[in-house]
Amino acid sequence: MFQTIREQIKTIRLEDPAVKSVWEIFLCYPGFQAILFHKVSHWLYRHRRFVLARMVSQIARFFTGIEIHPGARIGRRLFIDHGMGIVIGETTEIGDDVLLYQGVTLGGTGNEKDKRHPTLGNGVVVGAGAKVLGNIHIGDHVKVGAGSVVVKSVPSNSTVVGIPGKVVKTGHRKIEVLEHGDLPDPQSQTIEDLLRRVEQLEARIRSHESEQHVLAGEAVGGDREQSSAGSGQ
Repeated sequence: MFQTIREQIKTIRLEDPAVKSVWEIFLCYPGFQAILFHKVSHWLYRHRRFVLARMVSQIARFFTGIEIHPGARIGRRLFIDHGMGIVIGETTEIGDDVLLYQGVTLGGTGNEKDKRHPTLGNGVVVGAGAKVLGNIHIGDHVKVGAGSVVVKSVPSNSTVVGIPGKVVKTGHRKIEVLEHGDLPDPQSQTIEDLLRRVEQLEARIRSHESEQHVLAGEAVGGDREQSSAGSGQ
């Protein structure tokens, strides 16, 4: 527990430039508080004190606005930024050095009894309001754009955005921050590609029509010449 506290304090100091003191972290950071509550509830859950474990998690939810099921497995140095509205399901597994923004849901898609929640690798960043749903695997150092809905597994070192989530970039290095303004918009890109294609097709049609008019003009001119030649004879 003491090691966890030290690591969490160090992580928050590194990740959040707004922090001013350790006391501020203890008293004013709901993500920090929620993780400490989860350590207690998860210990109770592993020792089959299920009701008591849920009670602790609900107390944490009341005070922090963050709901973490006692059964969820959380790695080291998880940083929950702001945190209000975050939901983490029972069979969720989270690796080390993960960053979650407010409103994130790591949830299920059905009533399965076994593994039904996502697994997040190390160094994953999940943007505000994103939903990662089902028994899927999010690889190491993946970043999920704000508001995305991810229902399929994502390979490591990728960026996924949109509804449903689509991989728009692969092969980048470890992510330090999630620059929402730099994330591509696959829907907008698709519309732009369609408009570009329509413009190309319209240009081809205009070119074809021009050629037809020229050929028609030449045909009319030829007919007039033949008519003039016939009348001269």
